[in-house]
Amino acid sequence: MDLTTARWRKSTRSSNTSNCVELARTAQAAAIRDSKNPTGPTLTLTTKALTSFLTALKQH
Repeated sequence: MDLTTARWRKSTRSSNTSNCVELARTAQAAAIRDSKNPTGPTLTLTTKALTSFLTALKQH
């Protein structure tokens, strides 16, 4: 997936430090990366998988 033009964002609840994950959404999927390493690897999920992942996180 080409993420060169992706718009990455952090949660508004994160502090001003770089200890966060960032999320970018495209028409096909969503990508997650470590804000400390923006040129490093990304985890890419389908929109359905991302929704399931976030739902599970909110339940814990």
